[in-house]
Amino acid sequence: MNTADLAAFIEVARFESFSLAAEKLHLTQPAVSKRVQNLEETLGVNLFDRVGRKVQLTEAGRALLPRSRQWLLDFEDIKNSVATLHGEITGVLKIGTSHHIGLHRLPATLRTFSQNHPQVRLDIQFIDSEAAYEAVLSGDLELGIVTLPPIADARLIAEQIWHDPLAFVAGKDHPLAHKNPISLDDLTIHPAILPSLNTFTRQIAAELFKEAGLELNVTMTTNYLETIRMMVSIGLGWSVLPASMANDEMVILPLTEVNMHRYLGVVYHPRRTLSRAASAMLTILREQSSVENNKAI
Repeated sequence: MNTADLAAFIEVARFESFSLAAEKLHLTQPAVSKRVQNLEETLGVNLFDRVGRKVQLTEAGRALLPRSRQWLLDFEDIKNSVATLHGEITGVLKIGTSHHIGLHRLPATLRTFSQNHPQVRLDIQFIDSEAAYEAVLSGDLELGIVTLPPIADARLIAEQIWHDPLAFVAGKDHPLAHKNPISLDDLTIHPAILPSLNTFTRQIAAELFKEAGLELNVTMTTNYLETIRMMVSIGLGWSVLPASMANDEMVILPLTEVNMHRYLGVVYHPRRTLSRAASAMLTILREQSSVENNKAI
C-alpha cells in the first residue's frame, strides 16, 4: 500500500468519479483506476461499487476513508519533520482562499513568496472562506487564508492578519443614499443583497439586526463580493461590503451608531506539522500584519 494509491482512493471518494479524480490529480483515468485496483488487491476488498455511471463507497471503503486520510496526514507530518533539517524549501503548498482576498490582499504576499522560494509550487484553491476553513479541518489544505469566523473555533489555530472594516452601502440613486441619519430599522424597509447565510460576513451583519430585534429583507444572495458591488451600484439594493470596496457609483450609508468589521487571517490545523513552505508563507503573512498594525498606530 502506497501514498499514491491512497491519494487516488481519497479523490475518487470525494468526487464519486474516476474522471474528476483524474483531473484533480493530473492523471489519466486509467491510471487512477489502476491505483484504486492496486489498493483493492492489497486489501482484498472492493472499495467502490461501480453501478452504471455511479461510483459509491462500499462498507469497506467507508471504513477505510477516514483512516486513509489520517495515514496521509501522518506521512506528510513525517516528511515535513525530516525536511526541516536540511535543504532548500521545495514541494507543493496547498492553500485555500476566497476570490476577494485573492484579488485584494494576497498579490503582494504571493509575489514575495514566489520570489523568495521559486522551488515551491503553489496549489491555490479559490473557494469561499467557509469551504477553505473546512478543508483545513479535514486536512485537504495546509493553510486557509480566509475571513475569520466571528466566534473563535478551537479546532484550528487562527492568526489575524488584516483588519477589514465593513460598511453599509447603496447606489448613488438609491432612496437611502439621500437619507441622513439612517438607522437599522430604515434598512429593513428596502431590499438587501447579501452573501449566503453560511458565510461569516453574513453572520456578522445578521447578528446586528438580531440584537436590535429586526429582520433583514434579503432579496438576492451571492458570495462574490464583486458581483454584489455591481448590483448595488446599479441600484438593485443595499448591502454590507468591505469599506475598501466602495466606489464612485455608491455611497457609504451613515449609520454612526454601528461599528462593523471583520478580520482576515490564516488558519491551520494544530495537529499538523507545517511544511517549511507553509512556515515560510506564515512568516510573510505575519510581517504584513506587523506592517498593517504599525500603520494603524
